[in-house]
Amino acid sequence: MKSRKPGQYFALVIGILFLLIGIMGFIPALVKEPTVSADAANLGFSGGYGDLLGLFPINFLHNIVHLTVGFLGILASISLGSSRLYSGALALFYGLLTILGLIPATQSTLGFIPIFGNEIWLHASTAAIATYFGFIATPDLAELTEKKLSERSASSN
Repeated sequence: MKSRKPGQYFALVIGILFLLIGIMGFIPALVKEPTVSADAANLGFSGGYGDLLGLFPINFLHNIVHLTVGFLGILASISLGSSRLYSGALALFYGLLTILGLIPATQSTLGFIPIFGNEIWLHASTAAIATYFGFIATPDLAELTEKKLSERSASSN
């Protein structure tokens, strides 16, 4: 059995976390009355709108995004290449959401999903960590040599 690399563990852990966050968003006891009204937040879609754990603005669409990101992370953890692709895409996606969350006119993502308040630092943190695993961390020489040797032995059989 192959051992997982740190990037794969990152994709798996982030995937599990986002899956749990997405599920938690559908549990009414964990969603508190929002501190900002749907009208004040410019939300056209307010189904399930509230503050997850009293901290993070969410709605049903936001929960679906979290479930999707979580599922993709778990799926991407299967291989190093897919986990690096996932991490890179996650870095770009959450980096963009961080910027959009800082601009008042775009904090509702066209009226569909709230991305303001504590969401901003959460998105920024996710983007920063994902940037490391998606673009900076690379396999070391021993891993590359091991991969080439295993490919050669597989092709000679």
